[in-house]
Amino acid sequence: MKDFAAIDFETANGKHTSVCSVGVVIVRGGKLVDRFYRLIRPYPNFYNYWNTRVHGLTAADTDDALSFPEVWMEIASRLDGLPLVAHNKAFDETCLKRCYEHYEMPYPNYLFFCTCIASRRVFPMLPNHQLHTVSAHIGFDLKNHHHALADAEACAHIALRIL
Repeated sequence: MKDFAAIDFETANGKHTSVCSVGVVIVRGGKLVDRFYRLIRPYPNFYNYWNTRVHGLTAADTDDALSFPEVWMEIASRLDGLPLVAHNKAFDETCLKRCYEHYEMPYPNYLFFCTCIASRRVFPMLPNHQLHTVSAHIGFDLKNHHHALADAEACAHIALRIL
């Protein structure tokens, strides 16, 4: 696969609709050609201690951010029919679908691929298939893990290697 969009969401709390940041990396012809990162005002708008501990974001970071539909308009215009790739697509795809449902937006049935599932097949010898482990294995230095754009970029590099 040489043309796709790698995507990663971070959430404010345990609700899949609570996306508070998104990172997207557009890949065309096997090259990373565009990067996109936005903070999002989550719904519901509260932060769980554990989520903040993972990604470092708080309400102060997103109180003035755009809502999901406003941010997604910017992203959708960049996707241009590309398939989406995520590391643990079950989480990211569910976040996307729940946000579409919550905001009563018609879901366009994005085609999703999962680098986590693929890495289990390609690299069965790894001790686990977490994003940082697979990134290190393929030689990608994942700095700033759990920043949505950094994670999307790591996912893009993994996808280029194994999908």
